[in-house]
Amino acid sequence: MEREWQLQEAKGNFSQLIKRAANGDAQTVTVHGKPTAVVVSAEEYARLTRRKGKLSSALLRPELDVGDHDFTRSRDTGRNIKL
Repeated sequence: MEREWQLQEAKGNFSQLIKRAANGDAQTVTVHGKPTAVVVSAEEYARLTRRKGKLSSALLRPELDVGDHDFTRSRDTGRNIKL
């Protein structure tokens, strides 16, 4: 069960917050009523940050139809300024 903690409450109950996160329940910490941080298990963090492959591999997939994308560059050279 996801829970929202005020910062002071999170500090006072840090071990309980960590145990809940370790059990797979994301824990949100708020400061002045605004969500500021989320504590998740190490396993969930690893899953979220795991690379899913190389960009070059994705671009070389045969099912990627180049006709579906516009790869042209803008010829705009920017603004003229006087120094």
